[in-house]
Amino acid sequence: MTDQSFQRRLAAIVVADVVGYSRLMEADEVATLANLRELRSGTIEPAVMRHNGRIFKVVGDGFLIEFGSAVEAVAAALEMQRATTAVEASGDRHLLLRVGVNLGDVIDDGSDVLGDGVNVAARLETQAAPGGICISASVHGEIVGKISDRFFDAGERYLKNLTRPVHVWHWPDALQSILPLPEIPSIAVLPFTNMSGDEADAPFVDGLTEDLITDLSRTAGLFVIARNSVYGYKGKPVNVRLVAQELGVRYVLEGSARRAMGRVRINAQLVDALGGQHLWAERFDRTMEDVFELQDEVNAKIVEALVGRLTIPTPRNRPKNFEAYDLCVRARLLTEESPQTEREAYMLLQRAVKLEPTYAEALGLLAYNRWLAWTHFGEPEDPNRRMAVTSAQKAVDLDPNDAGCRYVLGTILAYERRWEESEAAFAKALELDPNHADTWAAMSDVSVLDGRVADGLAQIEKALRLNPYPACWYLCHLGQAQYAARDYEAASATLRREDTYRTNSRKFLAATLAQLGHREEARREAELFLIAHPHFTIGHWLSSQPLRDASVRDHFVDGFRKAGLPEM
Repeated sequence: MTDQSFQRRLAAIVVADVVGYSRLMEADEVATLANLRELRSGTIEPAVMRHNGRIFKVVGDGFLIEFGSAVEAVAAALEMQRATTAVEASGDRHLLLRVGVNLGDVIDDGSDVLGDGVNVAARLETQAAPGGICISASVHGEIVGKISDRFFDAGERYLKNLTRPVHVWHWPDALQSILPLPEIPSIAVLPFTNMSGDEADAPFVDGLTEDLITDLSRTAGLFVIARNSVYGYKGKPVNVRLVAQELGVRYVLEGSARRAMGRVRINAQLVDALGGQHLWAERFDRTMEDVFELQDEVNAKIVEALVGRLTIPTPRNRPKNFEAYDLCVRARLLTEESPQTEREAYMLLQRAVKLEPTYAEALGLLAYNRWLAWTHFGEPEDPNRRMAVTSAQKAVDLDPNDAGCRYVLGTILAYERRWEESEAAFAKALELDPNHADTWAAMSDVSVLDGRVADGLAQIEKALRLNPYPACWYLCHLGQAQYAARDYEAASATLRREDTYRTNSRKFLAATLAQLGHREEARREAELFLIAHPHFTIGHWLSSQPLRDASVRDHFVDGFRKAGLPEM
């Protein structure tokens, strides 16, 4: 064969493979082969045809498919995965796919399609979660703005038999894989739509959503997705069935709110995403003075619809000053983003507490804000450390029934090395709110630094199930736990994710790369981390963290030193 018989071209290659095929064949050959035939004829081939693709090779349970467009390739892959996971959820078939997609140069010799573009797609398929898709950066660059589904940045990975790293993206989130439904009723509350037409009312509407989530999560008979994970859907048209699938819940609450002329109006509907029917829909209209009673009423109706009449948890401390409430709502997310937004949140919380000195949530957030300031954001230990402890304790005294205040107190007491009091505060937080994802995540941090690495991994996994699209610090704690377990490849993938990459977690990425032997890259990441966190020293980290295990302490210090982070 001469070189002239080769045809080179750019192509989008999809590689799809059945998960656990050998095990399924061993268990039941006849049923597995029948299911595979049905999967091919009923799902794969129609999706390929609809998106102008061509299956050029079938190897047992694997399919190699060519498309002329990366957008069409990803659209077909999404269609295949949604069809297979929907049938899997119904229990009718037990075949799930892993799918890899790459855009690259291929060679067509007349009978087969070969080349690097195909090889990379095959390696990407092995990185996908069951029911998931893994794509290369070249594909992601083509689909941005053309495919509405969100892919998650997993950073560069060294794949088998490839000499250079490949930047990969996952759908759905690789952390969540395919989420099984909990045994108890599970619900996600989508961000309410602001119908007032005034963007200044957006924080108030967001606060209504967050408070509904908080109150629902305190019901022991429910599984409730945390607020961070639902806010990715804010302002977007949503398919309730897909939202439920992505978050691993059966029920979804969606609605809208309008604040005008001293009144607030809420429209809400509760949907059974599995059955496809509306359980109820209702309109509420109250004065602003009755807004918290309105939240309680909506909450009670949801609980009654899902689990019947239960014992209602003891009410939380509610603010009387609505300006203080608005300030607190605005500060909730700002505190965790960066040193700059943390200081903005501090100003808002100071004003909220001045307006209402007995507002427990505002004091709890103020305590958390000051704790972050001295432990992670380089602000002076004095008076911030003292202020954090005092404010956290006062918040719990004012509202003993607020799990959020208990979690903040537990975190701060751990960093004060008041271990037993910290554990008691965490335990009480989970007693008040078994769905409190932040508590599970904070406990992971304390467990890992205490040397209980397996416990820490289990706790952060629990937190991520409740909060599949988490705040950046969850991924920091996950990467920290993976590093402590010496699973450096997993830690590197976690800490490279776009959600956490340029945050405080970057020091752990530098240490991880150093332990993998990538010293030059580790030092580069350490230098970039220090640009954003010039205050960091290994000495300060040692003195500020709740370290109780010498081997864990030494392991982290070893990685920091190898990465070139400063001692003092």
